[in-house]
Amino acid sequence: MEKENCLNEVVYPLTRKFEIIQWVTLSIFIFLVPMIIPQLLNTIFGATSWIATHSQYVVGTIVNTVLVTTAINVKGFKQIAGLITLPSISAIGSGLIFKSASIYTVYMIPAIWGGNFIFVYLIRKLFVSKKVNYILTSIVSILAKVAIIYSFFRILALAINIPNPMFTALNLSMGISQIITATIATIIGFGINKAYNNQTNKE
Repeated sequence: MEKENCLNEVVYPLTRKFEIIQWVTLSIFIFLVPMIIPQLLNTIFGATSWIATHSQYVVGTIVNTVLVTTAINVKGFKQIAGLITLPSISAIGSGLIFKSASIYTVYMIPAIWGGNFIFVYLIRKLFVSKKVNYILTSIVSILAKVAIIYSFFRILALAINIPNPMFTALNLSMGISQIITATIATIIGFGINKAYNNQTNKE
């Protein structure tokens, strides 16, 4: 019951109509980001540019920012679960981020979902429900997420033979890249939350 109550708490309560609009908007956005952003970066900066070849940093930051928003203001387990699972399905299905390594990221789906869930759940539990300091909440949530994803990847690497170039790329993607994108996302999320809070107080 406590878990269910936690997943139904939000910082800024909305009417049922706006809850649906918020969820649908975030769902469409978070699903399209892994497909559109890499192509957009290729077009703007060129396929061989650093930012285009490392599009995961941009995509990951945007996705994690949506997950922070989800943690703070999306109500209900099913709604949260949908937002947690959509990005990895889109990213792996399109093959635009991990490219030739996408075949191996399929095995990572359970860990990515688990990492995203614990990321959202801990922010919800600590910051929204328990009113724990946002910075401390962010640190704990990021470390928990990365621990799940990276530990699973290392176990996977022991179980199957991943060619060295792909192993190097995935090792970075499932480790330090996760820390960087989640950290930037929590900073952006803090700013969004602060701005919304200030606007709400004015009203």
